[in-house]
Amino acid sequence: MGQPPPARAVRWDNSLAESFFGTLKNELVYRENYPTRRTARTAITEYIEVFHNRQRLHSALGYQTPEPIGNLYHTATVNIADAA
Repeated sequence: MGQPPPARAVRWDNSLAESFFGTLKNELVYRENYPTRRTARTAITEYIEVFHNRQRLHSALGYQTPEPIGNLYHTATVNIADAA
């Protein structure tokens, strides 16, 4: 039996990704000149891992950084697993 046909796309499906990449471009990419692709990749990775995930406040998370929210999630997951 095959896969069912995909559901009709909703135009807001991609809004989170579009918002992230717009922010990435405005806060980093358009402000720098990268001599090589490797330099650009390194800068973008550092931006995501160091600044975006650990320091930048996100309105969707109640103006907190993603790191403590992720820690709360993992702690809750472990506690649920331990209780079972």
